[in-house]
Amino acid sequence: MSEQSASNQSASNAVRRRPILAVVSGEPAGIGPEVSIRAAWARRADINSVLIGDAAFLAMSAAEIDPQICLVALSQQALRNNGLPNFGPDQVAVIDCQLEAHVHPGKLDARNGRPVLRTLDLAIDGALQGIFDGIVTAPLQKSTINDAGVPFTGHTEYLAERSATPQVVMMLATDKTTPPLRVALATTHLALKDVAAAINFDSLNRTIDILHADLQKKFGLKQPRILVTGLNPHAGEGGYLGREEIDIITPVLDAAKVRGIAVSGPYPADTLFQQKYLADADCVLAMYHDQGLPVLKYTSFGHGINITLGLPFIRTSVDHGTALDIAAAGLGHADQGSMLVALDTAAQMIRTCSRGVV
Repeated sequence: MSEQSASNQSASNAVRRRPILAVVSGEPAGIGPEVSIRAAWARRADINSVLIGDAAFLAMSAAEIDPQICLVALSQQALRNNGLPNFGPDQVAVIDCQLEAHVHPGKLDARNGRPVLRTLDLAIDGALQGIFDGIVTAPLQKSTINDAGVPFTGHTEYLAERSATPQVVMMLATDKTTPPLRVALATTHLALKDVAAAINFDSLNRTIDILHADLQKKFGLKQPRILVTGLNPHAGEGGYLGREEIDIITPVLDAAKVRGIAVSGPYPADTLFQQKYLADADCVLAMYHDQGLPVLKYTSFGHGINITLGLPFIRTSVDHGTALDIAAAGLGHADQGSMLVALDTAAQMIRTCSRGVV
C-alpha cells in the first residue's frame, strides 16, 4: 500500500470510528442525568458516550429507566493510569465522580455544587489530553455552584478559562428549520446594562474570526455567510438611537470583508429573522443573549443545542435548563430530544474535522 493510500485509509478509519464523547450529566437534582443516560444508550451503536457523574446514582437511575441499560463504572484513578478501556456498543462507561449529599429530585443541595463542577473538570481535562474527542454537557445549576462557594457564571465562560482560551463564541443551533438556523452571540452572560461597553472593535473582530473559522472547520462550510445584527433598535436609526453601529459594528464588518469573510449588516434585529433573509445565511451574529436566542428557542426549544466555538475541543450542550419541576415528578417525564441532537451534532463535527472538509 502506498503512503498516500495508507494515509487515506487512516483518515477513513478515523471517520468510521465511534467518536468518544464525554457526557457531563449535570445537576443531579435536575433532568440532566436522565436525558444523558437515555441519549447515550440510544446512540451507543454510533457514539461512544462516556458519562461523568456519580456512578451509583446513575446506575440506580438507569435501572429504573430501562433494566436493559448496561453502565460500567470506571474510577478516576483507573482512567489516569490506564486510559479509557475499549467498551463495545453494548455498554456505556461511567467515570465515577461521587456526590457529597443524597439526591432528592427537584431539590438543590449546595453540598453537591463542587462535585458537579468536578464532573466538568474531568471532561475538560480528558478532552485536552485527547482521551475524549469532544464534550457534551447536560444542564447544571449555577446557583448551586455559587452557593458552594465557587464563583461561576456559566459553562461557556468556565470552559474558556479552564482551557486557557482568550475568547470563545456561544452559538445556538437547530436543524428544525430549512436551512438550519444558527445564532451566535457577540456577548454572553452579561447584565444588559453592561452589554454596550463590552462591544468594542477588537472583541467583535475576534468574534467574527472565530465564528468564520469554526463554521469552516467544524461545519464544513467553505465560505460561510454571516448576517450581523445592530445593537440598538432599528440598528441605531442612522445614529439617532445610538452610534455603536456607526462607530464600531460597521467598521468591524468592513475590516472582515477585506479579509475575505462573507459578512453583512448591521441589520435591525426585529426584522432580520425572516425566511427571506435567513434563506441565504449560514449564521446570524447577535449582539447579546436575549436579542437572538428567544427567536431560536421559540422555533426549536427542546431540540436545539448550544455550541461553544473557539475552544481547542468540540463542545455541545442542550438548549434547556435543569427543569427541577420535571425532575421532581420522577423519571419518565423528561424529553431527551435536545441531548440527542447535542450528541449527533458533536459526532458530526468530529467527523467533519477528521475529513478535513475545508
